[in-house]
Amino acid sequence: MKIYTRDGDDGTTGLYFGGRVTKTSDPIEVNGAVDEAQAALGWARSLSEPAGRLNELLVTVERDLWVLMAEVATLPTNRHKLMAEKSLVSGAMVERVEAEIDALSAQMEAPKEFMVPGESQLSAALDVARTVVRRAERVAVGYPLAGSLVVAYLNRLSDLVWTMARFAEGPNHRTARQHD
Repeated sequence: MKIYTRDGDDGTTGLYFGGRVTKTSDPIEVNGAVDEAQAALGWARSLSEPAGRLNELLVTVERDLWVLMAEVATLPTNRHKLMAEKSLVSGAMVERVEAEIDALSAQMEAPKEFMVPGESQLSAALDVARTVVRRAERVAVGYPLAGSLVVAYLNRLSDLVWTMARFAEGPNHRTARQHD
C-alpha cells in the first residue's frame, strides 16, 4: 500500500464515513490543530519515563484524540453512525480526564503563583503541548457540532496537560516570584 493516493491533489480530503471537503474547511482546520496537539503530546511522552504514570496517561489521551478527530471528520448527516469512545467523544471520556486531573492534583501541592515554564525538558514539552491543545480548542469553538463534547474534552485536556506539567516538575517546583 502506498502512502500517497493523489486524491487530495485537487485541494480536497476525504471524511470518515465518506464525503469530501476542501482542505481549508472547518473540520479539517480543527483536525489539523488537534493533529498538532497530538504530536506535541507525543513529543512530551518521548521525554517521559517509559511505563511511568505520565507516559501511560499520555498514550491514553493521544488515543482519545483519534476518537475526537473521527468525530470532527464526520459529516453531520453521518453523525448517527458514530460510536461512543470509538468515533464519538463521550461524557465518560471527559469525566475520565477530570478524574485524572484530580488524581494527579492530590499527589502534589498546587502552585500559588504563575509558573515559569522550563523546570525540566518534560515539563517544558508538556507546557508547549498545553498551548497547542488550547489552540486546538479555540479552533474547535469555531466549528460547533450539535451535541458534541469535542470542545469540553479539549478544555479539560488542556487542564490535564497543565497539571501533568506541574506534576513532572516534582515537589520542588519553582514559581515566578522565587526567581525575582
